[in-house]
Amino acid sequence: MANETGRELNWDDTIERDGNEPLQEGDYDFRVISFERGRHAGSDKLPPCNKAIVTIQVLATDKAVELKHNLFLHTSTEGILSAFFGAIGQKKRGEKLQMNWTTVPGSTGRCKVGIRNWKNDQGEDRQSNEIKRFYPKEDKAFVPGRF
Repeated sequence: MANETGRELNWDDTIERDGNEPLQEGDYDFRVISFERGRHAGSDKLPPCNKAIVTIQVLATDKAVELKHNLFLHTSTEGILSAFFGAIGQKKRGEKLQMNWTTVPGSTGRCKVGIRNWKNDQGEDRQSNEIKRFYPKEDKAFVPGRF
């Protein structure tokens, strides 16, 4: 399978794209590419805590897009953690799960992708994708060409 996320550029390569157009809002299959351990410094909504920065490849019909998603390790976000681990098939609803981060890369699932509107440092309007929701993993038959 070819690398759908692009290629390394040489120092003297020519570039032309201004940026990636966000995916349309909707439900998509995904694969976890990697995760890294981080620390949330704290905010008005959440005190300091550990966080997992997950790189997720979302598969659309015409392209694959990589998104970064923060999973905060705090009791107030336990439902989101449960939804993520349920989406990748590691947690069943109503059951306890000891999070096993070493098994996360390579896992697949389904999520709802939305569009986030924001302003850059120059005050220009921008859009980017964000994961709004993770869907529970379903037991389904293998479909060739899908994650």
